[in-house]
Amino acid sequence: MPLPEPGTLREVLAANAAGTGRMLWGAHGGVALAALARGTTLDERASALAGGSVVLATRDQLAAAQALVALDGSVSRLVICPPDLPLAHLAAIAATAEAQAIVTDRDAAEFEGADLPPLIACNLPLHPYNSIPKPIATEWVLLTSGTTGVPKMVVHSLAALTGAIKPTQPGVPPPVWATFYDIRRYGGLQILLRALLGNGSMVLSDASEPVPEHLRRLAAHGVTHISGTPSHWRRALMSSESCLITPRYVRLSGEIADQAILDALKRQYPEAVVGHAYASTEAGVGFEVNDGLEGFPAEILSSDRDPCFKVVDGTLLIRSRRTASRYLGGSQTLMEKDGFIDSGDFVTERGGRYYFVGRRGGIINVGGLKVHPEEVEQILNKHARVKMSLVSARRNPITGAIVVADVVLHDSVAPGDASDALKQDILAFCRTALPAHKVPAAIKFVSSLAVTPAGKLVRQNA
Repeated sequence: MPLPEPGTLREVLAANAAGTGRMLWGAHGGVALAALARGTTLDERASALAGGSVVLATRDQLAAAQALVALDGSVSRLVICPPDLPLAHLAAIAATAEAQAIVTDRDAAEFEGADLPPLIACNLPLHPYNSIPKPIATEWVLLTSGTTGVPKMVVHSLAALTGAIKPTQPGVPPPVWATFYDIRRYGGLQILLRALLGNGSMVLSDASEPVPEHLRRLAAHGVTHISGTPSHWRRALMSSESCLITPRYVRLSGEIADQAILDALKRQYPEAVVGHAYASTEAGVGFEVNDGLEGFPAEILSSDRDPCFKVVDGTLLIRSRRTASRYLGGSQTLMEKDGFIDSGDFVTERGGRYYFVGRRGGIINVGGLKVHPEEVEQILNKHARVKMSLVSARRNPITGAIVVADVVLHDSVAPGDASDALKQDILAFCRTALPAHKVPAAIKFVSSLAVTPAGKLVRQNA
C-alpha cells in the first residue's frame, strides 16, 4: 500500500526537526521533536503489533502525542480515543476496530472487568527504538463528539488530515502553537499536525488546568498561534491573564464565530490576525476566513475549488480530498451520491456573504416557527453588557416550546447585582434584530456556562 503524503510523522520530523530546538510541551514536562524523530518505543510487545489495529487510550496528552509519532507508519489502523470516553464505549470501539491491543498510560486496574484486548504500556519517558521498521500506510480513526451513545468512528488518511496545512514561509519566525482543544479530537489534532509539519513547537492543554494557569504557561513558552472554540476564547477573555500572551494568529473553530467574539479578540490582540475556520471530523478543514468578519464570502461556493461547496435547502454540503473516507463499522453512509458530505449546518446569504444560522438537530419549534439557538445567541452576544449566552427551549402548553436564555455578563456586573431593568434592556435589544418568536421569553443571569470536553457549549432543552 503506498504511503500517504507527506510520509509518516517520524519521517517528517527526521527531515525537519534535527538541531532546531523545536519542542512539544505538556503541563508537566516536554520532549524535543528531534528526539521523537529518532524513534520512540511503547513497550517491548509493541513490535508484535506491526501491521495490526491499535486503540490509543491515554490519559496524558504528551504521552498520546508521542504514541501517535511511534504508531503512524507502524500499524495499519490507529483509533484515537479522547480521555473522557466511557469504558463501556471503549470495549465497543475496540471490537469494531478489530483491535489487537490498547495502548495506554493508565493503570490496568482502571480496565478491570472490561472485555478488552491486551494492554500495552505507554508510560513516559519513552525511549529510542533499536530499529525502525519499514513504514506502511496507517488509517487514522477519530471519534465524533456530541453524542450520548457510542461515538461514530471516522476514517481518515494522514494525507487528508494534513491537506489544509501550508508550509511555513521563508523568513517567518517558527510558530509556537497552542490550542484549548485536546489533541485526540479533530480540532486539536489539526493543531498538533500543523506544529509537527509546519516547523513549529506546541504547548499542549490539560483538562484539569484552570484557565489562568494555562494562559500563564502559554505566555512562559512564548506562544504565537492559538486555536480554540468561541466558547474557549470567551472563557479565556474573562481571565485577567489573557493579557499575558501576544499571539500573531488567533484561530476559532468548532462553533459559530459571531462578530462579537471576533471584535473582542481583535481589541485584546490588535497585532494578531484573527481568523475562523470551518471544519468537522467528517468533512475535514473546509476553509479559513481571515478578514475579521463573521460568515464567509459567497465566492467560496465557486464550483472550481477544492474543497467544493454547495448549499441545498439552506444546508452546507462539502466535497473535498480532505474529507474522511468512510465510517468504520455500521451501515451509515458518509457521503451523498455525488461525493458531497451533508454538514448539517444551516447558512443564509445576505449581501454576497453567507452566515451560519445553526445546526439541524438544535432547532426550537415555537408554535410551528423554527428558531436556531445560535442565531439568537449571536444577537445577545452583541449587547454591550453580555459576555456569552446559551439559548435553549422550555416546554410550553400553548406553543410547544418557548425560547429562554442563560446570560453571562461582563465582569463589571455580577449576576446577583444585575437588575430587571438590565434584562429588559437586553430583551429590547433583541427585539430590534429578531422577530417576536425568536426573542427570549425569559433571561437568567448566570456566572458561567458549561462546555463539553470538545470546547462547545453544553446544549440540552428543558
